[in-house]
Amino acid sequence: MVSRSGRSLGTAAASLLFVVAAPAFAQVAPASPSQQEPPLDPSAPLSDLPGIGVAWPDLSAEPATPADHATDAAAERRYVWRVDGIDGIGSAVLHQRFDELSALNAHDRQPANAAQLDRRAREDADLLTTLLRAEGYYDARVLTRVEAPSDAGVRPLVVLAATPGALYRFAGVTLPGLDLTGARQDELRKVFGVLPGSAVNADAVATGEAALRTAIGRDGFAFAQVGEPEIVVDHDTRTATLAMAVEPGGARRFGQITANPHNGVFGADHVAEIARFRPGDPYDAQSLDDLRRTLIQTGLVSVADVTPVPGTTPDTVDVAVRLERAPPHTIAGELGYGSGEGARAEVSWTHRNLFPPEGALTLRSVLGTREQLGAVVFRRANFHGRDRVLTGQIAAAHTLRDAYDARTFSLTGSLERQTNIFFQKKWTWSVGAELLASDERDVDESTGLPRRRTFLIAAAPTSVTYDGSDDLLNPTRGFRLGGRFSPELSLQGAAFGYARLQLDASLYEPVSSRVVLAARTRLGSIAGAPRAQIAPSRRFYAGGGASVRGYGYQDVGPRDANNDPIGGRSLAEFSIEARVRTFGAFGVVPFLDAGNIYTGPAPELTGLRFGTGIGVRYYSSFGPIRVDVGTPINPQPGTSRIAVYVSLGQAF
Repeated sequence: MVSRSGRSLGTAAASLLFVVAAPAFAQVAPASPSQQEPPLDPSAPLSDLPGIGVAWPDLSAEPATPADHATDAAAERRYVWRVDGIDGIGSAVLHQRFDELSALNAHDRQPANAAQLDRRAREDADLLTTLLRAEGYYDARVLTRVEAPSDAGVRPLVVLAATPGALYRFAGVTLPGLDLTGARQDELRKVFGVLPGSAVNADAVATGEAALRTAIGRDGFAFAQVGEPEIVVDHDTRTATLAMAVEPGGARRFGQITANPHNGVFGADHVAEIARFRPGDPYDAQSLDDLRRTLIQTGLVSVADVTPVPGTTPDTVDVAVRLERAPPHTIAGELGYGSGEGARAEVSWTHRNLFPPEGALTLRSVLGTREQLGAVVFRRANFHGRDRVLTGQIAAAHTLRDAYDARTFSLTGSLERQTNIFFQKKWTWSVGAELLASDERDVDESTGLPRRRTFLIAAAPTSVTYDGSDDLLNPTRGFRLGGRFSPELSLQGAAFGYARLQLDASLYEPVSSRVVLAARTRLGSIAGAPRAQIAPSRRFYAGGGASVRGYGYQDVGPRDANNDPIGGRSLAEFSIEARVRTFGAFGVVPFLDAGNIYTGPAPELTGLRFGTGIGVRYYSSFGPIRVDVGTPINPQPGTSRIAVYVSLGQAF
């Protein structure tokens, strides 16, 4: 049947069933013929439904617009919320955890209806009750209420009303078995940190348990067992008791190191050289963690399992090491450009363990507009000791600079103690030897004419550095001191000797939580021979991103008749900068640098060239990325007005 509006009545009836429940009707006798209704007129209006009091919907009306549902939409509104009763209660961790886990906080900017607000409030009440009990408030109660405003423009307020109650404290704390640690008992009890009278705080107990496990292993108890804490709460007295069993198992000393055979990397003897402990040293679990990290950082292993096992005697513990080899080959490439250095491409191939243990062979090649190099490098890491590196290199290079053009064949070797970002060391040192044959072209400063000379040079460079800073790549406090000394014998027509000396110092001082002042100086001297006799490639030069910023590479100092740098026998450099953290992982660094090159053996500290500028730092997880833009304040003729430097790490 179709109504006058043309819509199906079945559709209208179905719509009605969603809002009206059909009542139960009593059975009615059939009407007599005289009482029967007249025949139904299809064109007549529909009568009201009997006994329900609801009229048929007007099917001729236009569909409702969104404005007609304004009242329904108002049921979902943004809200505000607060927590009462916990100011000054509990630790900062409680408030932090509640903010992170709160349903009201998570949906703070989203509209919600009354049912959603009620559910979120009850969830947060349960959460807050749990967190308060974890802090020791075992009688805590949290009630909720929603204050609906009378004004339609005001947001509803959700209130969590907390009543923490009394703070429960430990009436007794026992660590049965800890007395078997002997003289270390009192120290270990202090490490646990939970004492009678302490709050019944779940975090404090968990922290103390972890600290005790670490400390007891560090004190020589290799196979100590620390049980689970058992807490009994007495609500009548508002106290609790804590018992945690400890089985020390006896103090032990390190025995032997074993390694799985045929692991393809190295054997137990080299692992013993890497380890920071020796047989007979008191057992320390942290030493095993240190050994595991070091084995992974060699880059030669993909798996390093380091496990304490019973030793050959009851008072020793052996260390079982299982290694799995990582892919041994590395291919690397690099592209770059620098003012004064030109475009540059480098590629290298390395077998990291061609000469076990840890003997790497690298084939290295550089192709650039101002530099070409081919080199074969042998490098043995952890050479007869931790972090000692033996290096040997054979290289042939062509280097074109504004100051000189050199073709050099070199044979060099060194033994050094290195630092790295994983194990920053206070003291580092190096000793080495160099043999060079170098064909060099430069300009005779007295005549302005080009010249070509061949130098045979033998050198024995040594260096020592003290690092008292707090970070290798991004120091914020402390200082560094370093010195380098290289006696050299040169043969060019006749044999003569001289010595190169260089001193470096830097200082880092925080002035606020976001600002660090940093300063450095570098002084250098060559004594024993006039500048003209010394090979141009062995002189001092200044200028560039690691020297005087604002100037090009080797662009500071005396010039020849062609306005090219000629280097000198001494140098002085100074830098100061403010490292300012701005927002997020970014910072800015205004800087001022100064320096000069001198012809005499002692720096005169006159005629300094100044450069200034500003840098940007992005503080990544592995160190700051540096972009500095500098300009010279008192440039020499021909000096560029802008210089840009990009590198990993701070300038110094």
